Amino acid sequence: MKIFEALRNDHDKQRALIKLLLGTHGDSDVRAEYYQQLKAELETHAVAEERHFYAPLMQLDNTVDLSRHGVAEHHQIDKFIAELDTLDMSSPQWLLTFKKLAHKVDHHLEEEEQEFFQQAGRALSDGEKEKLADHYLTEMAS
Repeated sequence: MKIFEALRNDHDKQRALIKLLLGTHGDSDVRAEYYQQLKAELETHAVAEERHFYAPLMQLDNTVDLSRHGVAEHHQIDKFIAELDTLDMSSPQWLLTFKKLAHKVDHHLEEEEQEFFQQAGRALSDGEKEKLADHYLTEMAS
């Protein structure tokens, strides 16, 4: 497996959790459960992705800017999560903030998959793509 497939698999999990969360209401157990799952998925994914995808690509001239942009978007996502953690899940503000988070995550994933993966694909050898996937998957499993 190459790094792109590993990342895309986790992106699909994030999209599915967002969709499930958008179908929940109020301060329900199911909303809390899905939110905790999404929060954990986003946090572990960001750390592993920054370590095993962005960091190596920051070493290359033609992918450094996109890598920095991706890391900056991870920080924006973190800010939405921190804000959500302070709000009552039954409040309209929680849902509004969650929709902003969902939009940011969707934008980030689409940008990665449609733009960054292509540039990174040209910058990395097949062996590097497989090695990065192995490291990423190992960290995600721990």
